[in-house]
Amino acid sequence: MQEALLTVDGLKKSYGAAEVLKGISFDLKRGETLSLIGPSGSGKSTCLRCLNFLERPDAGDIVVEGKRIGRIGDRFMNDRELAPQRREIAMVFQLFYLWPHLTVLDNVALAPMKAAGMSRAEAYELAGQMLEKVHLAHKAKEYPERLSGGQQQRVAIARALAQKPKLILFDEPTSALDPELVGEVLGVIRELADEGRSMILVTHEVRFARDVADRVIFMDGGYVVEQGRARDVICRPQHERTRAFLGQIGEGAAESAP
Repeated sequence: MQEALLTVDGLKKSYGAAEVLKGISFDLKRGETLSLIGPSGSGKSTCLRCLNFLERPDAGDIVVEGKRIGRIGDRFMNDRELAPQRREIAMVFQLFYLWPHLTVLDNVALAPMKAAGMSRAEAYELAGQMLEKVHLAHKAKEYPERLSGGQQQRVAIARALAQKPKLILFDEPTSALDPELVGEVLGVIRELADEGRSMILVTHEVRFARDVADRVIFMDGGYVVEQGRARDVICRPQHERTRAFLGQIGEGAAESAP
């Protein structure tokens, strides 16, 4: 069997009295693309943020390549201790979080220099390569304000790739974009999936998840309701709640999809 890159076991997270994650468990094989789908408020984004300890889980284990993330024994790691682990798990957010006073090339090169200790020459060479990968090498000298939302998100993806991560997390990367810009970002994500990158994608683009993800997890109310091969879950859902959700978003005829 293919080796698991990531194992999540019994992940729980509450905010006050609101229990958002109620014991989430799943794994991710190396080179696999996994998509989390489900209604707003189901816990998808919280799950993603717990994976690299942007949010501290209340319970459960997160293991990458056999190494427990975020804890030393029973003690949570501090930010300094977490930094090397976080570099292995890159995250692309809904918003782009680019430095407005830096050029596109500077934005991508900054983290390899500051966080990974790469030389300036190496970092800028790597940044140029990553911009080529997201088809934006011609925008290297531009500033973020001169880019479209789709272009800014592709720069954010290039910045994540420059970390040389073992795993990339995408938290609804197209939700802040105008509809006509969604395709260019999804196109880059599709190319990364085709390369065999290990990725977890939270998205409302269910047809994209069906076509690109290897597996899909449907979440609702803080639980994993159903998981399996992408086309099985989306085209032939077994759980009534999954069928109801797909019907509400216009995928109710998914069983007939090719």
